[in-house]
Amino acid sequence: MTVPTPFGPLRGRIIEWRGDRVMAVQRHSTGHRTPPHRVNYRAMAWGLRQMGVERCVSSAAVGSLRSDWGAGTLAVCTDLLELTARRLTLWDREVRHTDLSIPFPLAPQLAQAAPDAKQSAVYVGYDGPRYEAPAEVRMLGQLGGDIVGMTAATEAVLLREAGVEYGCFGIVTNLGAGLSSHELAHGDVVEVMERLGAYVSEILLSVAVGS
Repeated sequence: MTVPTPFGPLRGRIIEWRGDRVMAVQRHSTGHRTPPHRVNYRAMAWGLRQMGVERCVSSAAVGSLRSDWGAGTLAVCTDLLELTARRLTLWDREVRHTDLSIPFPLAPQLAQAAPDAKQSAVYVGYDGPRYEAPAEVRMLGQLGGDIVGMTAATEAVLLREAGVEYGCFGIVTNLGAGLSSHELAHGDVVEVMERLGAYVSEILLSVAVGS
């Protein structure tokens, strides 16, 4: 289905899951064609608001800023550093200041649904599409970050502005540059996401419908 918004169309599909209807949105478009800095985050947030959606959950492939959180680690995002410099907002034609004391309101539900996950993680948003340099990884860790990715921090800000509760699992696909002895290959990311995808999807769907 397509939902028109002032920022462009939101595209998704309605799926049935255990008697509930859920809208599935692929942030990178079908076939993973849209790079993270070109995702239409505002259309997604406004479209969900327009549809009356109350909660949105997601997963995000992330790099680890901690040597003790290796590939395959699942982490509940609880706080963020938005360092993408995208400067996106739903309210650029009026003055609205949005409280971000709780960037990921659905974190408790995700933590309860996945007790084996790391229960609290600071997500650092970096613009991409390149991966981070070793000095950047060291800096982000010193700033208090646990994981780094290219999408979820921006989503958290805009969905907060839209009044849609948001939760995100960070799926560690690799150690950050300088924490590992080998260079990162995109195939490593794909392998981890495919291995954990079904398990994470089941949890996300249960939280999305409140079961």
